Order: sequence, then structure tokens, then C-alpha cells
Amino acid sequence: MNKHPHQIVPVILCGGSGTRLWPLSRAGFPKQFLVLSGTTSLFQQAIERVNGLGAEDIVLGDTLIVTGEEHRFLALDQLREMPEVAATLLLEPVGRNTAPALTFAALQAVKDGEDPILVVTPADQTVMNDPAFTQALQQSVRAAADGSIVILGITPDKPETGYGYIKHQGVQGVNSEYTVAQFAEKPDLATAAQYVASGDYAWNSGMFVLKASTWLKALAHFSPAILSATQQAFSQKTVDAQFVRPDQVAFTNIPSDSVDYAVLEKCPGSAFAIKMVPLDAGWNDLGAWDAVWQVSVQDGDGNVTHGDTLMADTTNTFIHASSRLVGTVGVNNLIVVETADAILVADKSQSQHVKKIVSELAALKRSEHILPRKVHRPWGWFNRLDESENFTVKLIVVKPGESLSLQKHEHRAEHWVVVNGVAEVTCGDVTFMLAENQSTYIPLGAIHRLANPGKEMLELIEVQSGTYLGEDDIIRFEDAYGRLVIK
Repeated sequence: MNKHPHQIVPVILCGGSGTRLWPLSRAGFPKQFLVLSGTTSLFQQAIERVNGLGAEDIVLGDTLIVTGEEHRFLALDQLREMPEVAATLLLEPVGRNTAPALTFAALQAVKDGEDPILVVTPADQTVMNDPAFTQALQQSVRAAADGSIVILGITPDKPETGYGYIKHQGVQGVNSEYTVAQFAEKPDLATAAQYVASGDYAWNSGMFVLKASTWLKALAHFSPAILSATQQAFSQKTVDAQFVRPDQVAFTNIPSDSVDYAVLEKCPGSAFAIKMVPLDAGWNDLGAWDAVWQVSVQDGDGNVTHGDTLMADTTNTFIHASSRLVGTVGVNNLIVVETADAILVADKSQSQHVKKIVSELAALKRSEHILPRKVHRPWGWFNRLDESENFTVKLIVVKPGESLSLQKHEHRAEHWVVVNGVAEVTCGDVTFMLAENQSTYIPLGAIHRLANPGKEMLELIEVQSGTYLGEDDIIRFEDAYGRLVIK
């Protein structure tokens, strides 16, 4: 074995909302947590790929996941399905773009005097050829060992206007590690065609490999304000099991900027060496529904379907049915995505513009871009079955041994009916058990808690009634999951 193996730390950047994949992707359940192919989410696939990089000369460290405070339990739940992965979650109180996120990870990686090589990847991409991906990333790790910054460049197969480009030149040695000459913004179609025809450009994948110390030195040189502000927030961090939280006020004051703008685009021609390793592994960033169709297995008519669907005279169409039968007749080149509370129908060539619908929902102060009908919580999940101005009906599912917070509501009362399992109910000063087909009433303003003391899932129907039924009408007094409580 190499006497000095390369120590690597995978860094998963798990932010963003994926508005172009609405209505499956929502602010409260963004695209990286969706299962779009196979049986695991994009987030889980990203972790699996980078945790497969170990080799005779490459030693794998614990994974660092940078995600938002509001998504911590989504990430933790999906990590629990991967018990072989050791991970720490770095929680951003607000999104400040990728440069502060990577700095947060780098400071965590060097806190014990180590200087590992960081393998940095977004959580929302897909790769079709895992062996080719592993080979390119291992090559990048070895190239970064001398202090270079190594970026993964995707070998383009067509003119693409949705990606930034990397201009590369020369070849260093026999490993096809190109020198990065410059970065180019997303081009128009004619310019993209020129880039591809020249053979001197690659797509910018957003994946890169570098020593933690290299990133911190480059950031100090090019964007010192980001470094100092992130150091201040990190110095006041708190640690709670797998969660690491920077100081909220200090983190909010960090200048917002991307890795590319803050550092990488300034490196060519500077003292910081930047290389590019080509990646030809069926990569796709799944930026819109047409990309999901493109990487999915298509039938003989070019159709991709999920869920309960029927088609007649339908070609080159993507249909995702979540909760009911979807049928199409005599259509071509469509995107149809059905969920319990929203249906999207779009021309496949226009799927990049789905974000216009999301922006309109926000402008109208509607909620369909924020939360789906099924909402995950650390104790389980709930599904909104029906709602109107003065009532909401939910199916609530609580995992064995878990409980909701001790709480009260200022604007609504609740009726609970147990349909499966056993519920432990606290209402005021009284705690009692409810079995299947038994019910109780929680008056407006009553301090209460719901828990599952059993070994099977607790399922109950909740009927809320009142003048305001928003999810923010919760005053917590005790909570096992670190959510804000009233002191």
C-alpha cells in the first residue's frame, strides 16, 4: 500500500429547491430527495457514488453533508437507510450559495489539524456509468494531491445552452488532465455549437476535488470576506449528535456567492493551479423534466411512465402518476406529472420554464410550491386528505417509539380517531391511551402531545377546525428533535 495514502472526505452539497421539477419537487421536499430512477433518491445515489472511491492509495473519511436546517430530518431519514455510511450534517440556517457551504465543510474537515482532499459534488445529479465515474474521480483525487484544484468537465454530446462551459488546453502527462484556460457562462445556441465543434470545451459539472487547505487559501486570496465571515460563524458553532450548526446571526451575514464566482473562475492565470479531468459517464444534472425523460428507460414509442397510466397513440412522452390513473390519447412530446394536489402538463421542449409556474404560485401566495400533500416530519409524516376554509382532514402516521412535540394551537381545535396501532395522548394534565376505532377531542388552546408507544406504525385521522389552519400555528413547549420551543 502507498506509504502516504490520499485521505479524502466526500462533501455533498445538498441545497436548492429544484423548481423545474415541480410539482414533485417542492421547497419542503426538493428534488435531491426524490426517487426518480431505481429505488434510491438522488441524494442517496450521490453518497453511494462518492463512498465508492476507496482504493489502495485512497482512504475514505466520513462524509460531510451541507444542507438546510429545514431539510435536516429528510436527510437524516434517508441516511438511516444507509447504515454503512458515516456522515455529519452541517446545517445552514439560511442559504448563502455554494462558496460559504464549501467553506463550512472545509473548516469542519480541518478542525482537528487534518488536511484531507475534499471530493465535492451536488446532491441532485445522476450518472449512468458508475465505473467511469469512479475512475475519473480517483484520477482527480491523485491530481489534487499536489495542491491543485481539479474540476470535472463533462464531455459534451450536443450544443447545450443550460450549462456553463470550461475551456481547456494542453494535456499534462498521460492522464488527460487538462489545464483550464477559462470559464464561459451559459451560451446561446450558436455559441454552444461553436464550443462543441472546437473540441476545446466541456460542460461544467459542478463537481470538483481539492485539498481543504487549498480551498481556504484560494478563498482568502480571492474572496476574503466570505472566509472571515464563515470562520466567525463556525467558531460559534454548536454540535448536537450528527448535527453541526454555525451561529445563525453570523452565518446570515456571510456574503452570498457561488464557488465558481468566488474562486474558480478567478484561478486561470493565477498562482492557483486549476486542472480539468474529463468525465464521460452518462452525467446529467436533471435540471428539468425533459432531462429526467432523457435518462429514463423508454419504451418502443419513446414513452416513460411511472405509476398508474394508460396510453393510446402516445409518443415521446413522460408521464408520472402519483395518486390516480392518468390517461393520454393522441399526444406527442409531452410532460405530464400528477400529484395529489397539482397536475403539470407541458411541452417537453418547454420544460425548462416550469419555474414560471412556481414563481406565479409564490406571487399568488399559494402553498402548492412549498409543501406536497404528504409532508415528512422527524416523527413520521402526514397526508392532507381534504381541506377547505375552516377545516382540514389529515392522515397522521407516527413511527414506533416517536412522539410529536408538546404543543398548543391558538386558532384551531382537533379531533383524533385512531385507525391503526395504539396512541398515547396527553391533553392538559391527563395522559391516556387510545386503541383502534377510539377517538378524542383536543380543545383550542389545550397543551397536548401525541406519541406512539407501540411497535407498529400509529395511524390516525385528524380533523382540524378553526379560523386559521396553517402549519405555523404551533407553539412548542418540549421537543425531542431540537425544534424551537417556548422557554
